[in-house]
Amino acid sequence: MALTPQQVRALAVGEAETRIIALNEVLAGADEKTVALIQALSDDAVKFTDTAVYVMKDGKGHDPVTGAELAVPATAEDVINNNQMRGELDAALASIKLFSPNVALRSEAVKTLQGEPDEAKLPLIEKALAAEQVPAIKASLEHIRSAMLLGSADKAKRLAAATALGASGTPATKTLLIERQKVETEADVKAAIAVALRSIEGRLAWGERLGVVFTGVSLGSILLLVALGLAITYGLMGVINMAHGELMMIGAYATYVIQNLFRAYLPGLFDAYVLVAIPVSFLAAALVGAALERSVIRWLYGRPLETLLATWGISLMLQQAVRSLFGAQNVPVENPAWLSGGVEAMSNLTLPFNRIAIVAFAILVLVGVWALISRTRLGLFVRGVTQNRRMAACMGVNTARTDTYAFALGSGIAGLAGCALSQVGNVGPDLGQGYIVDAFMVVVLGGVGQLAGTVYAALGLGVLNKLLEGLSGAVLAKIMVLVFIVIFIQKRPQGIFALKGRSAEA
Repeated sequence: MALTPQQVRALAVGEAETRIIALNEVLAGADEKTVALIQALSDDAVKFTDTAVYVMKDGKGHDPVTGAELAVPATAEDVINNNQMRGELDAALASIKLFSPNVALRSEAVKTLQGEPDEAKLPLIEKALAAEQVPAIKASLEHIRSAMLLGSADKAKRLAAATALGASGTPATKTLLIERQKVETEADVKAAIAVALRSIEGRLAWGERLGVVFTGVSLGSILLLVALGLAITYGLMGVINMAHGELMMIGAYATYVIQNLFRAYLPGLFDAYVLVAIPVSFLAAALVGAALERSVIRWLYGRPLETLLATWGISLMLQQAVRSLFGAQNVPVENPAWLSGGVEAMSNLTLPFNRIAIVAFAILVLVGVWALISRTRLGLFVRGVTQNRRMAACMGVNTARTDTYAFALGSGIAGLAGCALSQVGNVGPDLGQGYIVDAFMVVVLGGVGQLAGTVYAALGLGVLNKLLEGLSGAVLAKIMVLVFIVIFIQKRPQGIFALKGRSAEA
């Protein structure tokens, strides 16, 4: 249907309510010129006088009906849109996109319209519904139609709409039904709305529960990455390494440096910087750990209090070194494109890609550490030195070199944890301080020297912590988890899994 000068003026001039009525009238038969005018109104590119309306493009005025170029008088005023009008214009543009051959545009339009259940757009929705072939978009359009009919003057339509909306599981639908329930006068319609609300609340509750579990697993995977290195340096070697958090920090800063190098020299490959940062963060932390073991730790084996004090001092030195090199403020680490966004598992549950990647990364690191410890010559030497250092030395094992390799391995895994943490949190000199205590608790709870126990403890503490946070808040949750660990260690001092070996049997 061709746009008329009267419709143009009704769309551009007057009160918002009058303009909205005019907008809904032209939508059903909107042609290219109508769409262009609506887009120009949305872009604040329309002027008017007492006698004419002008669409502005490249500083020149054009007639909305014919497209002809017009001279714009100096007295022409800008069309002003309030927030209500802007919302209606956006919804109108989304309605027009419903007929686009592009599936992505139609899907985007449906998402926009879900927040604007205006019954005036019902003919357009009906028309789009009849033409739509994609099942997911068709289901969304049916939901929008039901939301529009919920405010209908026809009781039968309201009743059918309330019943249909009960199959939804979105917070927006819940809000819509609650608002309608407040003003509904018919008892049977009100009862149908109540039934629909209970159904939606049940689905939303499951989304919240699954969200808590996923968040707990995500936290547990981070704790696992942090504690895996400590399971080697403390669990297998008996070294209380208070600088473990700073080794994580080194891995995070190595990731930051690699990111900046890619941004400066390989901007076209920026999304691949994480793949390079993973081995670099491992090597950076492993080299620092090896230097630490060769210069300080090797003289303190068997003296846990001295190792605690010495590594605490080293942690302060490393923090100050980072402050001197990179500054005291946090530094930005940007997620690559493939780690941005997330998967919408449910209407109220989105799983971020970076969290999913960390869970997968933790599993890969765990498998790698297990294979290294149980299936390689170095792992055999580490286990032998751990169980009986003197016997291993008598069998020709270079215990000093094995200690260095093992400590470097644990430090390198801490660097990997820092690389992973850089994708979900701030990177700063204090990065490791928030995880070191939790990491020690995981190792002790799981059983000293036991990788399986570390896995169970990390995931268990992660999920338990998030469950308690929802009930009592973050601070009380930490206290309750600590009390649980103290009681558990009192009842089972060896942790979830006891370390087995000849030295334990002697």
